[in-house]
Amino acid sequence: MEKIRWGIIGTGKIAKAFSKGLSFSPDAELIAIGSRSIDSANRFGNKFGVLHRYGNYASMVENPDIDVVYIATPHAIHAENILLSLEAGKAVLCEKPFTLNMTQAKTAIDMARRKKLFLMEAMWTRYIPLMVRLRELLADGIIGELKMLEIGMGFIAPRDNSSLYFFNPHMGGGILLDGGCYAVSLASMIFRSPPTRIASMAYLGESGVDEQSAMIFGYEGDSMAVLYLSFNTSIPPAFRIMGTKGRITIHPPLFNPTRMTITKADQEDEIIEIPFEGNGYNYEIAEVMRCLRESKLESDIMPLDESLEIMQTLDNIRAQWNLKYPIE
Repeated sequence: MEKIRWGIIGTGKIAKAFSKGLSFSPDAELIAIGSRSIDSANRFGNKFGVLHRYGNYASMVENPDIDVVYIATPHAIHAENILLSLEAGKAVLCEKPFTLNMTQAKTAIDMARRKKLFLMEAMWTRYIPLMVRLRELLADGIIGELKMLEIGMGFIAPRDNSSLYFFNPHMGGGILLDGGCYAVSLASMIFRSPPTRIASMAYLGESGVDEQSAMIFGYEGDSMAVLYLSFNTSIPPAFRIMGTKGRITIHPPLFNPTRMTITKADQEDEIIEIPFEGNGYNYEIAEVMRCLRESKLESDIMPLDESLEIMQTLDNIRAQWNLKYPIE
């Protein structure tokens, strides 16, 4: 099988993790890296054995040998990186959150559809084998009608150079677009629709971005989701789905789990364990390459219309907090 050739925009932590994921994918080949400086590109290239190194993004996406571009840059420039790559005729996988807001997401999606190019948000959690099994169980009605979802997580983010982007409004900082977009996306996946009602509250620190927040989503009927997130305190990861016939607890780590417990009245708990190979990123990589080989323009598991709905939900939440980024 001919390998699919990848280029990566960005050389940070997530780009390194993704590169490792590519190494677990035998039909993938990382051939190019683009950075804002050639020194950074060379360091990355030396570490991962990348042939083509570029000191700017525009030159990289023009490489005719690249089949698909992975965007691993900060939130604030996702949209421009997507458009740059699409304009060069490249398929694109963009790290979460898809863009900074819904308007940017719609512009990117419209271009991809107009140019008939593949585009997908890199919500890797959806492709982890345990999460695939979870969707199957929910579709089979294992816990009856879904009534309540709880997702919570938090950590004390250091306020040093290693994580200043968390608190930088010019870079789309805040817990909502960092860990919160996972929670919102999981709620969308589980209820298979955006919320019809949103009640939320956030603490905006001296940074000007959301450092801690809580949200309640309402869906058709009496179904609800409760989400809570923090940069300011350590919160044990919580992920529970409650239905009319029982509940499912997804055990940590929250975004790449391998174990869940199904609890029903008058029955012994059922524990399901599904380990995965690689570092987890290889599963979304496999999905992208499957789609490309089948000439699909988007993934059925993370469709573009759903990414757009999720960005709309994130926009609606920020509007309740009067949080607008300076670059919007």
